[in-house]
Amino acid sequence: MRQLVPAFLLVFALLSALPVTAAVTPPNVCVTCHGGLAARLGMPVKIWKTSIHAEHGVSCNACHGGDPMDAVNSMSQARGFRGVPVATEIPSICGGCHMGIAKYHAASPHGRALGRGGPTCVTCHGSHGVVRATIDQINRKNCTPCHGFESALEIKNIMMKTDGMLKAIEDRIIELKNQGILTDTLEKRLFSLRNQSHSLFHTLNIDLIRQESAHLQAELEKNNSIGSTGTGLSIGTLAVGWALILALLFYLIKKNID
Repeated sequence: MRQLVPAFLLVFALLSALPVTAAVTPPNVCVTCHGGLAARLGMPVKIWKTSIHAEHGVSCNACHGGDPMDAVNSMSQARGFRGVPVATEIPSICGGCHMGIAKYHAASPHGRALGRGGPTCVTCHGSHGVVRATIDQINRKNCTPCHGFESALEIKNIMMKTDGMLKAIEDRIIELKNQGILTDTLEKRLFSLRNQSHSLFHTLNIDLIRQESAHLQAELEKNNSIGSTGTGLSIGTLAVGWALILALLFYLIKKNID
């Protein structure tokens, strides 16, 4: 038995010295194949690699269908390959991930003009080179080919004011986090509230946008003093206060939009 122990230790040492092989993810054949092609067949991959979709792992098959892990069946209709989507399909494809926005877009003037020359998601956000959505995408270049810029500019100004207020909350949440306060719930509610607010603007209903943004902004202004120096409130009280404010704002916006 004593002779077996050194032998066991020797085997264990040899096995420990072997390199650990990590699980290998099969290559995406869409990216591999088109990435090596020239001109228009290869350009989409080069553009996609810099996109917000690539950053979050959203690849070709999310929009074009097919099987990105099987070179033989990658473009098989049996695997859901649809090729280049037609304009009328684009909102539903994008809506597979962006469900709330797709709902509001469908009821908007843009959505109601679908198939009759109306803009789709890629008109404003691009296709392969999709970038992170910002307020700057509301501009004369994007809007004036179809209509005037007055209403779009008003929507943009409302968004800028609302986003500025939400950014102030975000900054205060960061302050709480830096002081050791758990802010996960606050961060999730802020994220949901910002998304809900941005989805609202896809309705293009200027009256609704004015109304709901006014509700939100009024609550933010009313509670603007929370967290400022000299309030005498504890950090825990501030965190609870902001959680209640965010919950209220989320409820107001969701209730009126629905």
